[in-house]
Amino acid sequence: MTATLSGRGLADGIRAEVAAEVAELTAAGTPPRLAVVVATADESSAWYVRSIARAAEKTGIACSAVDLGASATPEQIRAALEALSGDPAVHGIILQTPLPAGAVVEDLAGAIDPAKDVDGANPLSLGRLAAGLPAFAPATAEAVLALLDHHGVPLAGAHAVVVGRSTVVGKPAALLLLQRDATVTVCHSRTKDLAGVTRSADVLVAAVGRPELITAEHVAEDAVVIDVGTNPTADGGLVGDVDAGSVTGRVAGLTPVPGGVGPVTTALLLQHTARAARSRRP
Repeated sequence: MTATLSGRGLADGIRAEVAAEVAELTAAGTPPRLAVVVATADESSAWYVRSIARAAEKTGIACSAVDLGASATPEQIRAALEALSGDPAVHGIILQTPLPAGAVVEDLAGAIDPAKDVDGANPLSLGRLAAGLPAFAPATAEAVLALLDHHGVPLAGAHAVVVGRSTVVGKPAALLLLQRDATVTVCHSRTKDLAGVTRSADVLVAAVGRPELITAEHVAEDAVVIDVGTNPTADGGLVGDVDAGSVTGRVAGLTPVPGGVGPVTTALLLQHTARAARSRRP
């Protein structure tokens, strides 16, 4: 029997805590504000930004999109990030992807003040995370750990395999798992015998961005699988990086897509914004 490791209840709880904190901060004269810098005409990105704004509104966080247009230059994007970093009324900054041709997120994210880097995009944030120093982790990677904790999955001594090595999910998720005393293996496009490696996992995190890559041959019986993938389908739906139909009945637990990692990620972005605002209180 495969348990569905939903993220919706966890996300609801986080948002309720955030709403209470935001009310306290606003009453004290520090209303939290989040800014999302957008430089794309991609409709899926626009949908995501709108979903963040709706979630923020429900918690009392002011959220604004700084839309620079799909033809924005790297210099314009950097200038916007620097201006927001210097604005004392803004507490959280997100640089939305994709970016226009010639704009590299790793370069531009360095313009975000680490204290306002609520999605852990600045390389300094990742470096502090690797060193075990205080920093905002990328929210999607943190959502992986939050879901595992919420559903009572033990991590100390477990073998965790992360498929994907991006700085957005794969690498930070591996670092967070190491901090929890898991033994971590990171797989990628050059990994030999991927299925052989992933079958050894007690906890498998699929974060590679390839639809339904992970099938029954990739998982051990009773493994816990966190599916980070959100791949659009021709009919407008979403599928994960895991072939849910193939692994269901074999693994102990699986996050749904949608309704797993996604809601928790958005809730954590709001939590990070509230914490950033609290740290800036006079």
